[in-house]
Amino acid sequence: MSAAGPSRPREADAEAILRGGPQGFRALAEACQPVLLKGLCQDWPAVAAASRGWDELGAYLLAFDAGLKGEAFVGAPAIAGRYDYGDGPDGFNFTRQSLNLTETLARVGEAASDASLPSVYMGSLPADDYVPGFAADNLVDVLPALARPRIWVGNAGRVACHYDTFDNLACVVAGRRRFTLYPPDAVGDLYVGPIDHTLAGQPVSLAASAEPGDPRYPRFAAAAARAMVVELGPGDALYLPKLWWHQVDALEPANLLVNYWWDGFAAGPDSPYVTMMLAMIAIAERPEPERQAWRAFFDHYVFRTRGHPLAHLPPERHGLLGPLAQGAYGRIRAIAMRMLRGV
Repeated sequence: MSAAGPSRPREADAEAILRGGPQGFRALAEACQPVLLKGLCQDWPAVAAASRGWDELGAYLLAFDAGLKGEAFVGAPAIAGRYDYGDGPDGFNFTRQSLNLTETLARVGEAASDASLPSVYMGSLPADDYVPGFAADNLVDVLPALARPRIWVGNAGRVACHYDTFDNLACVVAGRRRFTLYPPDAVGDLYVGPIDHTLAGQPVSLAASAEPGDPRYPRFAAAAARAMVVELGPGDALYLPKLWWHQVDALEPANLLVNYWWDGFAAGPDSPYVTMMLAMIAIAERPEPERQAWRAFFDHYVFRTRGHPLAHLPPERHGLLGPLAQGAYGRIRAIAMRMLRGV
């Protein structure tokens, strides 16, 4: 990082965002840049319960508890909550256990009081399944209805640097969270691990988890110089656009975060990530000159670096390159599906 230290995401007026409703939030998100929203969730009953202590927060959550079990990470004290690759039988430095919410909250509380106990981390619990009623009691009115809350609970620890393929609003309920962010185009300097052997679904940066100056990752210094760092307290929220890399440190002995994932700019059900996977098998191992030729076509038709491909023709002659919402989406999708089926 530079001598001046890392930068911070820009901060927006949370009250103004709430007044602007979903359209105002969508306008904020169109810049595809992280935004700090201090106090966005400060009026939540869950935040009020957390302010009275871990036991009070636990009692609040368990009033909604459906009794379901989920997968928890359990780590020896020696890893200090930094769940990562390691020498375990599955290639990680932690074990996985099936726990319900009552057990998880109790074990987090116990480990928070006794550092000799294993740390516990359970994440991505769909609130509508695990604590039905929580979402209605703790609202974020600026998000689309399809954005549903997920709960992340655990001791002090670190979620390895990764990206999501959805837009993300992260709301701190208990404890403090530090987010270290890297832009999407830092991917080549982050030394990303395998995409099919991951901690929790998404590939992670090996360099961001390593000791500073690790000689295996010489390009990481370029990514570190572009990092943003921000710390959130209870009631604060952070908007993270899709594909932004983020390492998340839970800083207190016991912490709880609620997040929402959604695709704010989807024209239909098809995912850009699936498109990338198909492009990998169709293009990645072709000769370099041919890859460059396909890059030119992607730039022209997909990324549109010089504007609309048919800007030289009137809109009524754009055909398949007309607006997706006006029929082009279904027509292109039908053609692509026939091609994939070989018909």
